[in-house]
Amino acid sequence: MDAFYASVEQRDNPALKGKPVLVGGTPEQRGVVAAASYEARPFGIHSAMPMAQALRLCPAATVLPVRMAKYVEVSRQIRQILLTCTSQIEPISIDEAFLDVTGSVSLLGSAETIAARIKTQIREQTELTASVGVAPNKFLAKLGSDLEKPDGLVVITEGNKQQILDPLPVSRIWGIGKVTAAALHRMGILTIEQLRTASVSTVRMVLKNQTDAILRLAQGIDDRTVEPEHTSKSISSEETFATDIQNKDVLLQVLWNQVEEVAQRLRAENLQARTITLKIRHRDFQTLTRSSTMEQPTNTTKRLWEEARLVFLRWHKSSGAALRLLGFGASGLSPEGSGQLLLFADPQEKKDREVDRVFDQIRDKYGDDAMKRG
Repeated sequence: MDAFYASVEQRDNPALKGKPVLVGGTPEQRGVVAAASYEARPFGIHSAMPMAQALRLCPAATVLPVRMAKYVEVSRQIRQILLTCTSQIEPISIDEAFLDVTGSVSLLGSAETIAARIKTQIREQTELTASVGVAPNKFLAKLGSDLEKPDGLVVITEGNKQQILDPLPVSRIWGIGKVTAAALHRMGILTIEQLRTASVSTVRMVLKNQTDAILRLAQGIDDRTVEPEHTSKSISSEETFATDIQNKDVLLQVLWNQVEEVAQRLRAENLQARTITLKIRHRDFQTLTRSSTMEQPTNTTKRLWEEARLVFLRWHKSSGAALRLLGFGASGLSPEGSGQLLLFADPQEKKDREVDRVFDQIRDKYGDDAMKRG
């Protein structure tokens, strides 16, 4: 989806259309930008930027609170549209997914036809725009979806993939962050074509043990399959940052927003989770996961946040490196209220559930900043 949160806000308030809109926390509460409309982006504003900094760059921007319940509702609407085309859906976040339509082309037409149909149905049913990449694999599909935003549709084939890839900067390849790109630039390697045609021994000095994987991507080769939601059995949210972030407070705020989103989605689906996982990607694209399994499953924001914060702080104490991506996921899912019950129910858990219920109702109506947790 194109600038999903901000686009929903512009849709629901037509007076905001064509104006810079920022969705996120307030500067006074050290909030960060969760989404920026396309009108705000020319000012250099991007997601996960401190809101105070964003407003210095664009003082005229309208700042709105996150309305997660509304975005979840629209996301469900979009999912129903996707399900009319295929059941092979791998959600990446609330507003992005991979689809495998191999089994649908005989009934619905070519992949490009299916993509155009999805875009049309999303526009007609939600008044929002989506950008779609159609390709033989996940890397190229994701790349294509980003090339002509907003409202883009890019088709990459085995025949044209190198023509599209070669002129792009090396930073477009998964695994090449700012530091790695700068090292390649010093070698005179600026584009994917220059990377692809350079001697392997030369690029190995920079890419090291990722050399083979990155060179395969430079040739448009990616063997990963789409993993449908019913296989992964998890709910997650992740954020790739426009610039690497090292500030602990900013990262914790991003993580808090992700926990809030996942917790609300769990409750909306009447699910509970037993395991939480943090996805951490460093600037050199090294990706780590850190998990924790709780004694009892839960969907309360407080319990999930306590666990996520502990896992994050343990990682930060041992590393504290700048991050390119941070994500939070909940797995080990089961229907809410199922499983072995404790002989003596935790009164705090019951209280937390009631707090969440009230928060969900109020934020659904007035926005996520209508109430704050102390």
